[in-house]
Amino acid sequence: MTFSLRRRDVLAAGVAGTVALGAAACSGGSTQEGGAEASADVTLPTYQPIEGLSPDLPGNEQGLHNVYLQAPAELLTTTDAPPITSGEITALTQTFATPSPPMQDNGFWQRLNTALGGTLKLDIVVDSYPEKFATILASGDLPDLMWVPPNQGIPNVGPMLESQFTDLTEYLAGDAVLEYPNLAALTPGSWRTAVVNGRIWGAPIPSTPFGQVYLGNPDVWESVGGFQASSAQEFLDKCTEILIPGKRWALEPFLPNAFHMFSQWHGVPNGYRVNEDRTLTANFQTEEYLETLEYAQKVFKAGAFYPDLNLAEGAQYFANGSIGAMVEVGPRGATAVRNLNPEIRSEIMIPFAAVEGRKPNYNMGYGTVGYTPFRKTDDEAKIRELLDLVNWLSAPFGTTEYMQKSWGTEGEDYTLTDGNYVLTESGQKDVPGLRSALDIMTAGEGVIYNSIPEDSEYIYEQEKKLLELAQVSPTKGLYSDTASSKGTELSTRVNDVRNDVIQGRKTIDDFTAAVKEWEERGGKKILEEYAAVLPEDVAVTPPNR
Repeated sequence: MTFSLRRRDVLAAGVAGTVALGAAACSGGSTQEGGAEASADVTLPTYQPIEGLSPDLPGNEQGLHNVYLQAPAELLTTTDAPPITSGEITALTQTFATPSPPMQDNGFWQRLNTALGGTLKLDIVVDSYPEKFATILASGDLPDLMWVPPNQGIPNVGPMLESQFTDLTEYLAGDAVLEYPNLAALTPGSWRTAVVNGRIWGAPIPSTPFGQVYLGNPDVWESVGGFQASSAQEFLDKCTEILIPGKRWALEPFLPNAFHMFSQWHGVPNGYRVNEDRTLTANFQTEEYLETLEYAQKVFKAGAFYPDLNLAEGAQYFANGSIGAMVEVGPRGATAVRNLNPEIRSEIMIPFAAVEGRKPNYNMGYGTVGYTPFRKTDDEAKIRELLDLVNWLSAPFGTTEYMQKSWGTEGEDYTLTDGNYVLTESGQKDVPGLRSALDIMTAGEGVIYNSIPEDSEYIYEQEKKLLELAQVSPTKGLYSDTASSKGTELSTRVNDVRNDVIQGRKTIDDFTAAVKEWEERGGKKILEEYAAVLPEDVAVTPPNR
């Protein structure tokens, strides 16, 4: 599966810089008063992991992934019948890989339909998902399933869900979910994403609990002692040393991602700082944020970034060494470059202190990429059929259902070679784009698995190091009505000014003025609403000095 700038932009861009989105926007939030309180009180589905799965290296509750060094010797089957009984189910989703051939020309898709018992007809968006989503919503002719993304700015999600989609709470809350074992195996943290206005609207799509990471092409950084650094100045010095005018640049040009990496070195809090008096401070209200901004200006002025900020071939340039570093959505992305250059495994940077005496942190992510609600219906048989389908498609690694969805049919789409899965020639064409589209709308909890076991071991060890610095956003799982209704608008203004400051088009004073505007137009209310529902077990943010 290939990866691209657009993929990172959509799924994880600007975690440190887009604080106003917060957990509410990731969850869909609500524009109705009381949505936050009701969502905090909802009974989440009972968590019951699938028994019989045996990873080679165990994960933990802090987010460390289970690791499979080879394909499981035996697969579990978690369902007892094909889920599609009505003939056809339609869905809207998106792919972040090169699109696969359409159904009529795609053997992998056709064999998946056979296993499902009917036709899964997908409308797969490649470019602007919000525009397509809005067009279909306005038409009133909705598919059976529509993926709701976490951070693409779809407005008024609460009222939209209540008017156009089916409330699934009675089918999924508490022990009701146990009828769907693969959905019961999704963690409570994942389910929080799908709760809006105190009701459950769909099955969540787990993503890595880890946040963004900086990846380095080891061949590029070898001449300067490697990608890792011990200070922000040393990293900048390395960036300037590896530059080759017109041929090689140190960093990919997507500024929000780079700023997020820099911010961790400076100790900028993950989203919000919890103060001693239990009030909150937004990350861009801190001195550390301004220090990061000044540093980012220096890096830009030094010419470290590729000059075309709209570069679409960042992954290819990274693979061939024209760009030395890029940001990915999580540590597991370290092996994706092998699809473009089989000789390279990316180096994962561990955050370091920007200056002496500073404590860096590593921002953990939200852990999901949204949820998939059902078109509004009172037909219980239809609801049950869709739940059966989503349950089937959410089967975890190590199951027959997962293999059919993610790899296809042995001998046709993949082979088992030296104990690992390898796509056939037709599988390389048919599988990746469709697998991406399916995983965006339905997924089980993630694991680490690669055809090269050493890659998996490397990622596992780097995850351990990242967890030592891990900082979870204090508002994860919390809701602010103001953030939901105005968060995207408010944060966009702040982030636009930040990006202009980095490029030298505006000043630090312009940025502080933008933050003041954010406070006056709703930011202060967002902080108050989050603080009002902040659980007692959320600790005060530790000092970074």
